[in-house]
Amino acid sequence: MASKNRSYGICGVYCGQCPSGNGRVKMIAGELKRLVDTVRYDWTEQVVKSFEFKEFRKGLEWFANAQCPMCLNGGGAPCENRKCAPAKGLESCLLCDDYLTCKHTEYHRDWYPFVIDNHKRVRQVGF
Repeated sequence: MASKNRSYGICGVYCGQCPSGNGRVKMIAGELKRLVDTVRYDWTEQVVKSFEFKEFRKGLEWFANAQCPMCLNGGGAPCENRKCAPAKGLESCLLCDDYLTCKHTEYHRDWYPFVIDNHKRVRQVGF
């Protein structure tokens, strides 16, 4: 197996196209956290009983500080792709002949339609 290209997830999502991978979620969550800290929306808990400001604030802090662990570095969510590709001797699902029909990449094809172009491009020219 060739050295792993750490710019792509095993599933075929290019990290630069992922909201977490390029920092948009982190940046926006950080900005919103700073805004709610400045304006102090903690009073909302007294007005809307179903809203827990402290939990909301904790969530923003988590997103603002989160770092994508990248599956090719051993992090990321557990998924079948992480088992399947290595079992086939592939560093990425993008290199698989079954990518466009595989049940393990269906989610990625549905939510990240650019992975189809990634698949075609990597198949043509490699990583």
